[in-house]
Amino acid sequence: MQAETGRWRRSLRAALDAVAGGMAVLVLLAGGAAMAWPDAVKASIPAKCVPWLLGAVMFGMGLSLRGRDFALVLRRPRDVAVGVAAQFLCMPLAAWAISRELGLPDEIALGVVLVGACPGGTASNVIAYLAKGDVALSVTMTACSTLLAPLATPAIVLALAGATIEVDAVAMFLSIVKIVIAPVVVGVAINELLPHFAARIRCAMPAFSSIVVAVIVAAVVAASAARIRDSAALVALAVVLHNALGMALGWCAGRLFRMDAARRRTLAIEVGMQNSGLAVSLATVHFAAMPLAAVPGALFSVWHNLSGALYANLCARRDAVRPG
Repeated sequence: MQAETGRWRRSLRAALDAVAGGMAVLVLLAGGAAMAWPDAVKASIPAKCVPWLLGAVMFGMGLSLRGRDFALVLRRPRDVAVGVAAQFLCMPLAAWAISRELGLPDEIALGVVLVGACPGGTASNVIAYLAKGDVALSVTMTACSTLLAPLATPAIVLALAGATIEVDAVAMFLSIVKIVIAPVVVGVAINELLPHFAARIRCAMPAFSSIVVAVIVAAVVAASAARIRDSAALVALAVVLHNALGMALGWCAGRLFRMDAARRRTLAIEVGMQNSGLAVSLATVHFAAMPLAAVPGALFSVWHNLSGALYANLCARRDAVRPG
């Protein structure tokens, strides 16, 4: 009986790992379905559900954190400060530069800026591990940039997009507190106070998050399917350039401050991989009259996982050729 239970648990864990690892595929399938059957998807997944779905993902992030994850701020304040500063400087400035050079319409440019102004994405910690980066630094950077997001994200969007688009920074601050900070804090609290309960559900959260992100992308794509067909190539180009430039600038920031290879890789990943779900949610809530503003975040959700996995693979190959 025990052997059968053990096999069942191993099979379940393998299935959950497969779903978590296949997030990019799930997102591609969800986006394709939304383009093919937008009306059916809109009826099944109303856009107003997006903030609640993102809140569920952020709760899962909180379950993966404990108070000690923030101790690195005290032990290595320079590394964390450089990383978080790069996060909130490189990606927003890259978004502004790309929008200007490509001559993006205001609606799409806003979406790119929203992605750039968001904190690091939760998938970055896994990619940092696969790339043999500094995982502790990755987790701490994600946590710190997330906690700073209620202040940093609205301020950045106001500074870069406020001249052409009306931005309610206070309302955006409150949204980030409700959508991001509150679920993360609840998750961390449960992890600290009820560790055994948290451990039982934590193993399922990566797979759950992958499915939820795919549902979010489907909702966003379905809401603007017709307009996406007209601008897909331009948005895709902006997203690919934004991600590549962010990763390159993150790596350069690590090199500038004489960090070792593991920390340089971590900065590249953390800076280049954003919480694009938050960008989608903010666009949906605060810029409903500009539906294309949510599309860069949706496409970024797909692309940064693909590029991150590719980068981790390249790092692993480099280490195999040049150990140490």
